[in-house]
Amino acid sequence: MLVYNHADMSRPRETTDQDLLMATHRVVTRLGPNLTLADVAKEAGVSAATLVQRFGSKRGLLLAFASLAAEGTDEEYAAIREKHPDPVDAIREVVRCFAQMAPSPEAVSNGLAFLQMDLSDPEFHAYALAQARATQVELKKLLDDGVKRGVFVKCDTAALAFALNAIIGGAMVSWAVLRDGRAETAMQKAADTLIRPYITPKGRRLRRE
Repeated sequence: MLVYNHADMSRPRETTDQDLLMATHRVVTRLGPNLTLADVAKEAGVSAATLVQRFGSKRGLLLAFASLAAEGTDEEYAAIREKHPDPVDAIREVVRCFAQMAPSPEAVSNGLAFLQMDLSDPEFHAYALAQARATQVELKKLLDDGVKRGVFVKCDTAALAFALNAIIGGAMVSWAVLRDGRAETAMQKAADTLIRPYITPKGRRLRRE
């Protein structure tokens, strides 16, 4: 949860903290974590002083940005399951969402630079860890649902969820190196290759229908 400056609560804000963090996301995609407050301020249409007032510093801004990834994962996956009752379709939608992080090889590079910070800085790692664990839980739910419906064979869904998460991220990086076609196409193909042997005859029949 983001903390507001109580001294400023009486005045309506034209730009919310959520707006500023979405602007930060766009700048991180373009520039990576080496962005400046001026870069984000320009993207958001505010002054750098506004960012300092809201978040205290560039580090505070980036920590708030990192916290977004660790929040709301269960709601996001619940929305995917509601929109895509077929577990295979739901997995493909998850891949599509991840592929939005890879509009270009440069964006993937900038994401990896942020990941380096996640792995080396304890505060950032705490958010990355929370997101990773939540993603594992939600992918397992999708697979468990598929087993229950007879779409997937009975298997170690925790291990398969780990493999699925790994192959989605790995395919993204491989695409950024190979640069053949679109990132989503490469990522979907990798995920399909992994889960295809686990789809039952019933699951294949339902998908044909």
